Amino acid sequence: MSVTVLQRGTAWLDTGSFESLHDASEYVRVLERRQGTKVGCLEELAWRNGWIDAEQLLEIAEPLRKSGYGEYLANLLQERAIISDDHRALDAATRARRRRCTSTGT
Repeated sequence: MSVTVLQRGTAWLDTGSFESLHDASEYVRVLERRQGTKVGCLEELAWRNGWIDAEQLLEIAEPLRKSGYGEYLANLLQERAIISDDHRALDAATRARRRRCTSTGT
């Protein structure tokens, strides 16, 4: 017998009976709704790990747009763009603040 310690945030869901399968599906539904993420989204995993690029992710998402799943995938790219824009703005503000501090000697 071998034992593996699961990482923090990992949930083991027993689905050996109808009741436990229902419990597991309810858990996933609540988790996805509250966190705004999808559980087991292989396309997202591939994109975040660099196995596919943004263009490939969008290609996969496009035919699935009406399902909500495709919308989720496409929104991943929009969220990344917003975060990148926020970081660029923050970096510019930091550089400006440093220039002011350097010129005033503080």
